[in-house]
Amino acid sequence: MDPHPACLPDQELLKQCVVTFGRGSGPGGQHRNKVETAVDILHKPTGINASASERRSQSQNRHNAIKRLRLKLAMKMRRKVHPDRYRPSALWEDRRQGKQMSVNPRHRDYPALLAEALDVIIARKFDVAGAAGVLGISMSQLAKLIRHEPHAMKLVNDGRVERNLPPLK
Repeated sequence: MDPHPACLPDQELLKQCVVTFGRGSGPGGQHRNKVETAVDILHKPTGINASASERRSQSQNRHNAIKRLRLKLAMKMRRKVHPDRYRPSALWEDRRQGKQMSVNPRHRDYPALLAEALDVIIARKFDVAGAAGVLGISMSQLAKLIRHEPHAMKLVNDGRVERNLPPLK
């Protein structure tokens, strides 16, 4: 199975993208008005894009745009996984500590872990406890991972409500 795009190293991910630069709007003075520091990245296979223009440095904006693209890919792109026979990725196993999964939502691995969790949750028809069992962590740890990203929490709760399951809190 191909890795989720949110898991790819920056250079591999960028090979699938079109990166454009432009001038940002807003405060920043003469530097901002003359230098193309704004960055827009389009992931060609999915059509998902992300941009950043809040910094005066093109490299900082590029870093932020890549981070945003990874999170959007994690949220919007699903891989088909088997609901019962799925085996967690090497990254998942490296990050997992027993039944615990601690990852800061600002950490580089967070989008990849979120994508993997959502793939399994959706394959299991929003059975979060079952997905946690497949992923080898506790349900509370899986819910905590999802809770860091409000859009992911809404996605999971909407799916649970559609299936007459109680929403996660």
